[in-house]
Amino acid sequence: MKPIRTERLILRNWEDRDRELFHRINSDERVMEFFPFRRNRAQADAKMDELHAAIERDGQGFAAAEIAATGECIGFVGLTGTDHLPFLPAGTVEIGWRLAPEFWGKGYVSEAAEAWLAYGFETLGLDEIVSFAVEDNRRSTAVMERIGMITDPSADFDHPDIPDSHPALKRHVFYRLSRTDWNTRKRAAR
Repeated sequence: MKPIRTERLILRNWEDRDRELFHRINSDERVMEFFPFRRNRAQADAKMDELHAAIERDGQGFAAAEIAATGECIGFVGLTGTDHLPFLPAGTVEIGWRLAPEFWGKGYVSEAAEAWLAYGFETLGLDEIVSFAVEDNRRSTAVMERIGMITDPSADFDHPDIPDSHPALKRHVFYRLSRTDWNTRKRAAR
């Protein structure tokens, strides 16, 4: 993947120097509040390797977000397929993110997400990008709304990968953004 630059960030593939941060965000109770699992170091390393390989293969994915001025990795933001959700049409692309807590509330996710939306619609030619989160995850749904995504209650779902032992995490709200709506929003912002 060719790195994507924003005003403050570089969105790039994962590097070995990111392993500690990747493990930390995948084991932190605050970051993983809406997930039924925490990853140990070996699991985090394996997942980071999986994400790295997917980005190499596909040119996109949940990519490392780095502060351009310092070189510090703060988490990830990116686009990925939703093939793991059989009820979504083939080829559906999701935008998602996860940052270390000390970087929350600074606009980094929205900034990176805007760049990924532009990449998805302009470079990849996608017609739509979706996102979803646990119903109570207001931090994530607020970002979805800030970047122009529209809630679609008819598509809300119980996530099939969430075990019954975590009923509060099952229900997911669904957001979508069409290329047409994105272009309209972009023109209005000029």
